[in-house]
Amino acid sequence: MKQSEIKQLSTAELQEKLGETKKSYADLNMAHAISPLENPIQLRNVRRSVARIATELTKREVQ
Repeated sequence: MKQSEIKQLSTAELQEKLGETKKSYADLNMAHAISPLENPIQLRNVRRSVARIATELTKREVQ
C-alpha cells in the first residue's frame, strides 16, 4: 500500500486495515516457516505496509 493511499483513509479505516495487514503478515510468516514462499519479498512488502499504516496513525494522534 502506498503512502498516498494511506493518507486518504480515515482513522477508523486505518485501524481496520492495520489489523488486516498484521494478520496477513502473521499468516505469511507462518507459511514461510513451514515451507519457503515462492516470493519471500512478500514478507518485506507486507511488513513495510504495517509500518506505514502504524506511522500514519501515530502521526494523526500527535496532531
